[in-house]
Amino acid sequence: MAAAPTRFRAAVVGTGAIVSGSHLPALRASSDRVELVAAVDVDEERLAAFRALAAEPDETGPGFTVSGYTDLAAMLDAERPDLVLIGTPPSLHRDQTVAALRAGAWVLCEKPLCLTLAEYDEIAAAENPDGGPYASVVFQHRYGSGAVHARDLLTGGALGAPLVAHCQTTWYRDTAYYAVPWRGRWASEGGGPSMGHGIHQMDLLLHLLGDWTEIRGMAGRLVHDVESEDVSTALVRFANGAMATVVNSVLSPDEVSRIRVDCADATVELTHLYGHTNDDWVYTPAPHTREAADRVAHWRTPAADLPSSHAAQLSVLLDAMRDGARPPGSGPDARRTLEFIAALYKSAFTGRPVHAGEIAPGDPYYEAMHGGHPDWAPATVTAATPATATAATSAKEQ
Repeated sequence: MAAAPTRFRAAVVGTGAIVSGSHLPALRASSDRVELVAAVDVDEERLAAFRALAAEPDETGPGFTVSGYTDLAAMLDAERPDLVLIGTPPSLHRDQTVAALRAGAWVLCEKPLCLTLAEYDEIAAAENPDGGPYASVVFQHRYGSGAVHARDLLTGGALGAPLVAHCQTTWYRDTAYYAVPWRGRWASEGGGPSMGHGIHQMDLLLHLLGDWTEIRGMAGRLVHDVESEDVSTALVRFANGAMATVVNSVLSPDEVSRIRVDCADATVELTHLYGHTNDDWVYTPAPHTREAADRVAHWRTPAADLPSSHAAQLSVLLDAMRDGARPPGSGPDARRTLEFIAALYKSAFTGRPVHAGEIAPGDPYYEAMHGGHPDWAPATVTAATPATATAATSAKEQ
């Protein structure tokens, strides 16, 4: 394996708000290890504005001299970047990620990395399993110091056995939000709040508790005129025996993101909205542990406070690139989260529990999150499998 460069060359694809507001500051914060050299956008006016913004240093770091392109293939051929950061609408992610991987670039892509498990496996096939490049999805909530500390405590048994958990993403999105043409559509967004909003908290829940084994879901369109759901709920069983409830909503005026895990010896709870710091994590000892002062003190979040952010995740990814190692948030680790969402939809639409590993090639929910279900698939899709037909009555009640 060739030695890693002292400074990686990066390109961004899409120059909208998420790239300008999150990826660009992250690149500036790691400018000693990575240089932004190119940007791609089909909107030339937006591209020019981004290039001007990138050129100006700010409090997060130095400016970058960025070449502009309106075509991804042309950029990959001309620039040969080491890293491509993707912030385009979800329907473009699979093809853009595969193109970057085949050009030899590592990828950090906004969630969801792709729209289906079938697409995910296409991306995995384009990776080089022997040292990269690899494709990683933005799950920045894993990387704050509070989350790192909580996971260490949970996986190390310091809080006792995990027993009961709650995962909540209750946000509010109005009709104007769904006026953006690609939102609320299976073919362009891949799903509703389960796929586009709650995916962050659900990923963090799985990151904290490990493999899930069974899910029982419900979904509904209660307010918005969209193809996908605007609310979903689920009951989940984990391999370690813990049980959890999950709620995803875009109908909730009092917005909050929350994870709570009740263990044998303590409760750990995170309450935030779009990002967390150490202060957002609270540990409550069980009555029988309150006198163990040294043990309780160990549960407190660390003194160093690294907020969850794109910058925190990018730093870990650059370490992996340097070492030629698969980064967190990629491969089977990230696929587990996408499989969880596919299983939530399948359970909600069929009215049956779904088990881990069940959705494989040949299953309609492997090819589409709606599974071709007659009450949920777009009108242009024909439900042609027995699995979808048997659920026609139960789904109308959801």
